[in-house]
Amino acid sequence: MVKSRNIVVQVLLSIVTCGIYGIYWFITLTDDAAKKSGDASLNGVKAFLFTLITCGIYGYYWYYKMGKTLKAAGDANGVAADDNSVLYLILGLFGLGIVNYCIMQSDLNKMADIQG
Repeated sequence: MVKSRNIVVQVLLSIVTCGIYGIYWFITLTDDAAKKSGDASLNGVKAFLFTLITCGIYGYYWYYKMGKTLKAAGDANGVAADDNSVLYLILGLFGLGIVNYCIMQSDLNKMADIQG
């Protein structure tokens, strides 16, 4: 079950906790996208650890992969979703990862609303 989350609350919690909640949000975004797309290879904890181990380099791949995964999830769930993989990558390169999280959460919220 994918839960719809308030994006403003997610951003505020990430700021107030100095990014610690952002780690949780990263993990849940990954896990929710995996559930909705049916991609069993995605795992939020693994993605976070790979990003940590590679000093953030894996994070750029993760942005790209999430764009593709959310597009596939949208197609599988009958929701209009764009392939934002290149946009996520560019925003990530400019240090705007929080914007990526917001866009990803918006797409996941659309899919959570239709699950019943």
